[in-house]
Amino acid sequence: MSKEELLNLERLMNYIAHQYLKKTSWEDVSKAEWTYTAQELNIQIEKQHRRKKITTPPVLFGDNYLYEHLIIKKLKAAQVKSALTTISSPNFSKLNTLATILGFSSYIDFINNATTQFPFHELKINIPIAGTNRLLLDNLVGYWYCYNRNLPLKPGKKAHERIWRSALEIYKSGDEYLVERSGRDNHMYYGKVTAFANYVFIIMNSTTFIRQRHFIGRLPDVEDNITQAGYQIKEMNFVSTCVGFNEEPIALYEIFHRVPRAKDFQKKSVDLAFDSPLLPKHILLHLKDSEQNRIRQH
Repeated sequence: MSKEELLNLERLMNYIAHQYLKKTSWEDVSKAEWTYTAQELNIQIEKQHRRKKITTPPVLFGDNYLYEHLIIKKLKAAQVKSALTTISSPNFSKLNTLATILGFSSYIDFINNATTQFPFHELKINIPIAGTNRLLLDNLVGYWYCYNRNLPLKPGKKAHERIWRSALEIYKSGDEYLVERSGRDNHMYYGKVTAFANYVFIIMNSTTFIRQRHFIGRLPDVEDNITQAGYQIKEMNFVSTCVGFNEEPIALYEIFHRVPRAKDFQKKSVDLAFDSPLLPKHILLHLKDSEQNRIRQH
């Protein structure tokens, strides 16, 4: 195995460790956690087969493939051996499969485009006159889909009458609450979330182009409801602004809808037609009027 192959493999394993376990390095992941990750990857492979209507049985990863073949025989072996030539190259076909599950078109696409870690530290939200509502933030942790009509308006062309659904995850890291959101063409947004009283603030950036999104939403009566046992926030309505170099700032009405089961969550964006079964009916009612949900046009 060459030095370049080793570095690329290490990037891939760090990326998987971050995506599935929120850990920054493959060295921080245990054998049991790699087994869990392999099982989660197999679930995604089976979903891809069903979605593409492939009739042949999918080729799945063994429970110990990640740990024994890639960690022990490749990465850890490279740490103790001086000659990389004694270590065989990993199976390129399986690396391709791993990359496509992560949302890339191929392993080469991953090598060219993936970032190993988002620079969360560059993002700051600070309102010093108010105390952070951590009880509310803890309730926001989980998987969400975000819906909006952020597509060009072209009268008379029904193909453009669609809803955009992004996948969004909120999770706690230390004392901070972080956000990751999917975008078009494998773009990923990263951000921070905070809450003061019953207001929620999110700021997100992208690693692929200079663009920011700012969200603000208010949850009426949440401070009373959140103290009740078993209460969970299932939907949030936001005003978001998207700022780019090539366009005027635009404000959108966006709906965050909690995914009830983690196994049903797919970390990618999809463009949905108005009659799509993946579009909840009550969200369609909110977004059907383009003039209402697009607060400010270009």
